[in-house]
Amino acid sequence: MQLSAGFQDISLGERGGRRRDFHDLGVNTRQTIEHVKASKSGVSGSSIQLVTNHIKLISRPQWVLYQYHVDYNPPMESKRLRSALLYQHEQTIGKARAFDGAVLFLPKRLEKKVTEVFSQTRNGENVKLTITMTNELPPTSPTCFQFYNIIFRRILKIMNMKQIGRNYYNPNDATEVRAHRLAIWPGFATSILQYESSIMLSIDVSHKVLRNETVHDLMGNIFSSCGPQKFQDICIKELIGQIVLTKYNNKTYRIDEIAWNMTPESTFKKADGSEISFVDYYKNQYNEHIKDLRQPLIVNMPRRTKPGVTDGAIVLVPELCSMTGLTDRMRSDFNVMKDLAVHTRLPPDQREQQVAKFLNYIHKDDSVQKELRDWGLNFDTKLLQFSSRVLPPEKILQRGKNAEYNPQFADWSREMRGPILISARDLNNWLLVYTRRNYDAANALLQNMFKITQQMGIRMNRAVMVEIEDTVGGYLQAFQQNITDRTEMVVCVLSSINKMKYDSIKKYLCLDNPIPSQCVVARTLSKPQTVLSVCTKIALQMNCKLGGELWSVEIPLEKTMIIGIDCYHDTLQGKRSIAGFVASMNKGVTRWFSRCVVQDQRQEIVDGLKVCLQGKNKYDKKRNLSLDIQVICPRSLDRYDRKHLIQFIEPSKC
Repeated sequence: MQLSAGFQDISLGERGGRRRDFHDLGVNTRQTIEHVKASKSGVSGSSIQLVTNHIKLISRPQWVLYQYHVDYNPPMESKRLRSALLYQHEQTIGKARAFDGAVLFLPKRLEKKVTEVFSQTRNGENVKLTITMTNELPPTSPTCFQFYNIIFRRILKIMNMKQIGRNYYNPNDATEVRAHRLAIWPGFATSILQYESSIMLSIDVSHKVLRNETVHDLMGNIFSSCGPQKFQDICIKELIGQIVLTKYNNKTYRIDEIAWNMTPESTFKKADGSEISFVDYYKNQYNEHIKDLRQPLIVNMPRRTKPGVTDGAIVLVPELCSMTGLTDRMRSDFNVMKDLAVHTRLPPDQREQQVAKFLNYIHKDDSVQKELRDWGLNFDTKLLQFSSRVLPPEKILQRGKNAEYNPQFADWSREMRGPILISARDLNNWLLVYTRRNYDAANALLQNMFKITQQMGIRMNRAVMVEIEDTVGGYLQAFQQNITDRTEMVVCVLSSINKMKYDSIKKYLCLDNPIPSQCVVARTLSKPQTVLSVCTKIALQMNCKLGGELWSVEIPLEKTMIIGIDCYHDTLQGKRSIAGFVASMNKGVTRWFSRCVVQDQRQEIVDGLKVCLQGKNKYDKKRNLSLDIQVICPRSLDRYDRKHLIQFIEPSKC
């Protein structure tokens, strides 16, 4: 008899504090909610049988993971040496073990709570190891979830899969897209967590797109196209921030700097203090022969370091670094994306086949099964199946009618043409900024906007058209000279997708001179067969930004406010975090109050939630809006934030 891991003890973590394990107290929150008291699955819609990408983790009855702490006397700094000294006692601890240098996990209990053994280093030094049992972990312990994922990563390595980032890929099954010099590595994104009453492996198909060119190739192309004068500037612009893969160890790195003063013949100090050149190091360590001895080197600056430890820069040779991902030009190329989609955008049945094939391999591979048996674990032989329901399509409410659309595709763009907007905002004074070569695109936008807005019931005056040079300074100068107190909207026609230019425009129009703005790339306006559809969507966005309402859905609850909260963390420059807060202001949930709060670095808990709610209430009072509301709060909202909500709003209203 086998039991699905997860039926014994329930482990809950305390957010913001130390996690601990305890038995399930049988808390059932559904008993006080009338419409889900018997079942939370509901009754509406038509029944359908689904297959999910989840597989149950099976354990032997009364499975427990034993945690030990290992002390060394005299102390040993090297993790590799600590592991080697411990593994000399395989008869004592067994072959199934997981060790990180201090904490040891075993599937069995040792005879003594404290076990002392002696090992010997290569130079004959005797070392005393003290193995002390510290915990017995049930299957649902948070520590066990971490352990399950470690063991599963071992299994993927046994299957000769290579880790790139967080996921594992199979380079031996790569697909070459020769027309675009690309390679696609198939792989899987995996995670083991507790779902409902069982612990399950969540697995989905993933793909890694690699370019069949190195950083050295890209540098060569830049040099041949622009010459030596602009070479360094263009290299910095093209390479900084890019992710590269070193195939000799299958690791990814971010390019943070280019060391123009270093070459492969430059030397660095090894751990033993001796100096060696990059040419000799890669030849001795990886049997890689560097050909171009004059190429500059690229630098990766590690972001995450342990407390009290400063990691130095990682210097890489461009010739040995392959470019990953797609360039902006590739993403905008229809043929490239179409050819990639054949291999990466798999329909559900093919995804199921890939996952089922992987699961079948796990059960047939002797090495994988031995690893799982040693730990007393295994996976179910089939994907999880369950009954579900297809809900009836929601009604899309427009002015005076409902949108008729195909619920399978959830697309009602055609139905948005005509006087159907719930609330249309007139546009009397607006600015259209374009470059000299994009006059035709700007004129096409203007002419089509007049046609479309008349159909939508929006009165639009002719824009103030400003022709500029295609530089960041040209846009900013045009804003400073032409934006007045009466300007309601600024529309910019951009020559290409340029992040630096776009960020500069938005920074000025959001911070320096706050005004609604809309950017559009000229290329999207160049196709006569799609220009009307593009201009329709632009007009709808502009109407929203001016405070108009496009459509809504039926909200059955009365006097209900919906609140959205999220945090943005600056991971590059280490600046303070920003918490964003929005709250609905009407029954149709089409009007919103918004506010931002500056917080400490990497802080997820929103300290300013009470301030945001007070600001919302002041706004409602000024406009004589009802303050008698009920608040729906997600269970995922932090306890600290929930406490603030309950303090500020009567508990009976939550």
